[in-house]
Amino acid sequence: MRGQGTNAMPDKHDLDATCINTIRTLSMDAVQAANSGHPGTPMALAPVAYCLWQHFLRFDPQDPIWPNRDRFVLSAGHASMLLYSLLHLTGVKAVSKDYETLGEPSVPLEAIKRFRQLDSRCPGHPEYRWTSGVETTTGPLGQGLANSVGMAVAGRWMAAYFNRPGFEDLFDFHVYALCGDGCMMEGISAEAASLAGHLGLSNLCWIYDNNHITIEGNTQLAFGDDVATRFVGHGWNVTRVGDANDQEMLARAFRTFLKTRDRPTLIIVDSHIAYGAPNKQDTSAAHGEPLGEPEVRLSKRTYGWPEDAKFHVPDGVYAHFRDGIGKRGKDLRDAWFARVQEYRAKYPELADQCYRMMHRQLPEGWDKGLPAFPPDAKGVATRDASGKVLNALAKNVPWLMGGSADLAPSCKTRLTFEGAGDFFADSPGGRNLHFGIREHAMAAVLNGMALVKVRAFGSTFLIFSDYAKPAIRLSALMELPVIYVFTHDSIGVGEDGPTHQPIEQVASLRTIPGLIVLRPADANEVAEAWKVVMQLHHQPAALVLTRQALPVIERSKYAPASGVARGAYVLADAPDGKPDVLLLATGSEVALCLEAYERLKAEGVKARVVSMPSWELFDDQPQEYRDRVLPPAVTARVSVEQASTFGWARYVGATGHSIGMRSFGASAPLKDLVKKFGFTAEQVVAAAREQLGRRQ
Repeated sequence: MRGQGTNAMPDKHDLDATCINTIRTLSMDAVQAANSGHPGTPMALAPVAYCLWQHFLRFDPQDPIWPNRDRFVLSAGHASMLLYSLLHLTGVKAVSKDYETLGEPSVPLEAIKRFRQLDSRCPGHPEYRWTSGVETTTGPLGQGLANSVGMAVAGRWMAAYFNRPGFEDLFDFHVYALCGDGCMMEGISAEAASLAGHLGLSNLCWIYDNNHITIEGNTQLAFGDDVATRFVGHGWNVTRVGDANDQEMLARAFRTFLKTRDRPTLIIVDSHIAYGAPNKQDTSAAHGEPLGEPEVRLSKRTYGWPEDAKFHVPDGVYAHFRDGIGKRGKDLRDAWFARVQEYRAKYPELADQCYRMMHRQLPEGWDKGLPAFPPDAKGVATRDASGKVLNALAKNVPWLMGGSADLAPSCKTRLTFEGAGDFFADSPGGRNLHFGIREHAMAAVLNGMALVKVRAFGSTFLIFSDYAKPAIRLSALMELPVIYVFTHDSIGVGEDGPTHQPIEQVASLRTIPGLIVLRPADANEVAEAWKVVMQLHHQPAALVLTRQALPVIERSKYAPASGVARGAYVLADAPDGKPDVLLLATGSEVALCLEAYERLKAEGVKARVVSMPSWELFDDQPQEYRDRVLPPAVTARVSVEQASTFGWARYVGATGHSIGMRSFGASAPLKDLVKKFGFTAEQVVAAAREQLGRRQ
């Protein structure tokens, strides 16, 4: 192959070169037609992607979701046309939300022509569940890299759990992730790389596009890392390809990866952004904007391409891909499913579990043995109750696994039952993961695990959810049922002070579309919350839990905790069911409202206490139910939550009163903090009286 440093091209009659240039020109034409997008990286990396897909990737375009396929992650999501061109040229078929392969193509040529347009299957950045063949949503740089680590973790665990004698290769897929300088600069890539190296994920290969260009210009403006040395330090195998056009050296690098058994592999590929563009190659002008029609024509001339042809796929290109990745992938896929039939006959229980996991179904009896908590005035911290419920569930659901960002003892998320074990390089069958102090990577790794259909959970203190927020947002965007366990949820942290006392975090989580936030009021609400979470298929959830003990509510006196499933429910009511004032609360403040309710009741005031553990679940209820719980005619309303009051106005109304945090907290024992910030029964009673007085 000729070097990429010149504009000389391989013989245009060479079919490999024709396929590579088809990827390039489709990408250029799509970006130009949209007048928006990134042409430079697809032009540079078309040879890399071609070599991987045509010769190495174990992927069947006719069945892009078969479970043991290799995963390809485009972490440099701005180069989306590289992936869309591949999906089109290889003939990847669309898949329904019910996991049924449809006859239509995932990316028809018409979709490429409508790149970045409304409802096109080719959005600006790759989107999981929108375009079949896209393994994860990428665009925020570095996220895809951490997702790939999660996929590799899940793959190693599945192999340890499902593979059996005679079926050692039932699960043995590889994960490839293509990244650029931006991914390497983002901190999450260092977190993810460090974890992957420590875990010895030999099924993981990152391909680093070393083109030295970002939007502002040459990377020397801000980035001078010796990436190779950095990754050697992380425990990776590092190899280099000095010319992105060199198919022989690329193939050698991929073979090196496949032979490496003890660590992940980084392939550094030296490339030229916008390769072949005579005026924009190696410039930031090719990063994030169209080349312009004159430069497109000149680039096509460089490739020996018809200058006026747009969205041109030469004869023989489709057939070449069909005879390459198409045939190889189908043969691998068919052989795998034949093996699955044999496996099912010999290991029917494991085969059933595998099917259920892949279809996000729960096993029979998944909720058996869940603890019930007797009334207790001294109470139980909701984090402690959660730990007991989680362990009961994990016994019943073998693919429920996860860990913590170094806080499992505090968050109570360690699986302690016999056989749970720890996931290490030499024991990948363990179900306790140790993410280290890497919240951002943890959340993105969980997304990767969920993409492979493992049911993943992760935990940290609520205050540190801010570190994980970008990945939590992507959990919701991808509709992944990741479980986040956030403890130490309020000023109840006490002496640790304002740096560790969450204020705005719950409100912030509630603003993420599709994320179910649950802040249970006692141990039995925790059990019900976990039941809700386990039955979610396409929504992530955040459990928000206390460090301090909360009274276990007397359910024979008040309503059962099963009301959690509806997001909000009447916990205590006026004797005639016609309250004059509503007391609304979540979490630790529900017990406070019950105390205020009893005082008001003794005074003859007709009050109602509404526990509102999940606004999202409540808002999804029929209007009739919501009006029964919060009667529109009752305008005297008080909300109580040890957090920002943001958002409560839609429940208490313009004239209601919210008791909450309007400043940061303070370092002091909790008993002093609740007095300082007004979280007392006296304050709730006073607010209720004020509301009743205003009504009169």
